[in-house]
Amino acid sequence: MIAAQSNQNPIAVVLLSGGLDSMVCAGLAREAGYRVAALTIDYNQRHRREIDAARAIAAAIGVDFHVILPLDLRQFGGSALTADLPVPKDGVGSDIPITYVPARNLVFLSLTLAWAEALGAKDLFIGVNALDYSGYPDCRPEFIAGFADLARLATKAGAGGNQFTIHAPLQYLGKAEIAQEAMRLKLDPAMSWSCYDPQSDGSACGLCDSCRLRREGFAKAGLVDPARYAH
Repeated sequence: MIAAQSNQNPIAVVLLSGGLDSMVCAGLAREAGYRVAALTIDYNQRHRREIDAARAIAAAIGVDFHVILPLDLRQFGGSALTADLPVPKDGVGSDIPITYVPARNLVFLSLTLAWAEALGAKDLFIGVNALDYSGYPDCRPEFIAGFADLARLATKAGAGGNQFTIHAPLQYLGKAEIAQEAMRLKLDPAMSWSCYDPQSDGSACGLCDSCRLRREGFAKAGLVDPARYAH
C-alpha cells in the first residue's frame, strides 16, 4: 500500500500513458516541485508498447510512485484500439476517428481522482491537447472544466470543502511546442511511444493519426524525431 501525503512537497497524480504528451506532462509536474504519483492504465489496448514506454519514463523522471492498473476495455470494444478494427492510415480528418475509445479520459481521470483522494493529493495532471490532436471530445477544455466540477461533487474531500485542481498544461500547445518542451526538460523522446498500430518489427507505422501528428510536430519544431517508422 502506498502511504498518503506527508508534509513534504505535495503529491500530484499524473496520468502517464507512455506517449510524448504524457511524458512532457509528468516532466512539468516534477519541474513544478510535485512528488509525482504516476498512474498508467493497462486497458488491454492493441498498442501495448505504451506500457513499456511508461515504465521507462517513470524511471527516468524519478517518480515517487508508479501504479500500472489493469482495466480490460477490450471487454467493451467500440474502438480500433480495443477491438479488431483497422486503424485508419489515410490522414487526420475532421470527424472523430474510430481510434476514439469511448469515454476513455473520463474513466481514466475518475481513477486518477480516486487515487488522489486516497493519497490526500489535490492536484491531477493530464496531457490532453486541444490543438494538434484527432478531435477526441474528451480532450476539449470544456471536458477538463466539467470534470473539475464533478471532482468536487463526487468526493468526500470535495464535500468537505477541499478543491481538486485538474492541470492540463499542454491544453493549448501545438505538437511542435510539446516536442520543444521535451527537449527543454531534457526528456528523451525516444522513451515515448505514440503509434496506434505498432509493426511486427517493433517500428511505428508512420501513417496513423498519432504518428502523423508527432512527425509533423517534430518537423515543424526543427527537431529530429528518434522514433523508427515503417513508412
